[in-house]
Amino acid sequence: MPGKTKRSFGIWMDNHHATIVGRDPTAGGFTVAGHVKNPGPGANSNENAAHHLEITLVQKYFKEIGRHLENADEVHLTGTGTIQEQFRGYLSGTPQFKRTEVSESTSNPMSDEKLVEFVSSHFH
Repeated sequence: MPGKTKRSFGIWMDNHHATIVGRDPTAGGFTVAGHVKNPGPGANSNENAAHHLEITLVQKYFKEIGRHLENADEVHLTGTGTIQEQFRGYLSGTPQFKRTEVSESTSNPMSDEKLVEFVSSHFH
């Protein structure tokens, strides 16, 4: 479709927090679409139970981020660790994101305003 605006999102994430920025056609640019927190498993004396709880919480974290990416055409992931690679794997294994173009980079934590600038410059 000529002239169709892509549904573009940028996400800064680490193991505990994600900030999602999306293109807002009414605002004419990118805005913060939401924040998602992953509290982590906390203290647990049973290592096996803690590991399973951590996996469950990460999947819940990913699903919560995914709720902000409705009809995404392209997503850029950035952050400080390997969680972006895990989230990229989650997206590729989720039917609604099979055709979503995903790119990644590494960056330090930044303010919401800086993330909006970063994502805007990435997609322009």
